Amino acid sequence: MEGLSLQVESFLLLGFSSLGDIQLALFVVFLFLYLVILSGNATIISVIRLDQSLHTPMYFFLGILSTSETFYTFVILPKMLINLLSVARTISFTCCAVQMFFFLGFAITNCLLLGVMGYDRYAAICHPLHYPILMSWVCGQLAATCIVSGFLISLVGTSLVFILPFCGSNKVNHYFCDISPVIRLACADTYINELVIFICGVLVLVVPLISICISYGFIVRTILRIPSAEGKRKAFSTCASHLIVVIVHYGCASFVYLRPSSKYTSGKDRLVTVTYTIITPLLNPMVYSLRNKDVIPSLFPTHRWMPGINPSARIQEHLFLEKQWGLRVTSSGR
Repeated sequence: MEGLSLQVESFLLLGFSSLGDIQLALFVVFLFLYLVILSGNATIISVIRLDQSLHTPMYFFLGILSTSETFYTFVILPKMLINLLSVARTISFTCCAVQMFFFLGFAITNCLLLGVMGYDRYAAICHPLHYPILMSWVCGQLAATCIVSGFLISLVGTSLVFILPFCGSNKVNHYFCDISPVIRLACADTYINELVIFICGVLVLVVPLISICISYGFIVRTILRIPSAEGKRKAFSTCASHLIVVIVHYGCASFVYLRPSSKYTSGKDRLVTVTYTIITPLLNPMVYSLRNKDVIPSLFPTHRWMPGINPSARIQEHLFLEKQWGLRVTSSGR
């Protein structure tokens, strides 16, 4: 029990300290990207709130995702930017646990939201006649379920890491408190803890991904029945943005979290982590909205926002699907 008296009180985030003078250049690049992420997501959130024509389920979920992405980057990037210019890169034991909890909470919420957004596209394309009724009463419940589930699973994962004794090295070979680099510092057997965390990772990543694949299987089958080439192109275009984000987000997250911490390699994992902590939040406003013909005209909103999702906007979306894509009979399976 001697190790308990030597309990680590703070961690040293090594981050990019091995890169020497390049850190200043990294600071400038990451600061610029962070500002772009904040401005992009803030623009999307504001546009969706202010323009009633965007009060549809798809943009409701996009607004929640953009909000989650904003907080997600806020948990990681400011501390990383400070450390790039600082000699003392320490973080207290408690702050490390808090950072991990909120990082995992928002990251898991994003994974679950992407799965729900896949179902939303399935409902819109495969059942356009029922879509307004189907989604009108479940949007808030689905979003709330994603958020609550995300932070409950995060609480489990963070607790499994920080109930372990840390009585040896305090050097975290990463730029924030992530699971693998922190749990490797524990001076106790971590097998059971890692097994439970791995099972949670499978549930969070694999289950929504399977759901997305099934949704897109039905979507592709429905789109192939559309008679016009233009209708097929329009239908595919609404799904392309979601698929790009899904591939980047789930691909990177699976590489890092669906394996034991013994397989952790600091250099490669840091590069992959930069992708899903910086590049993915940067992609979201660009591929989802800023290139979207529904959003670009709304960048100068003329309508006041009213809480909730406008039922008439749902009907407009349904009519658009019906008129533009020729999906009038697909909800009955013919």
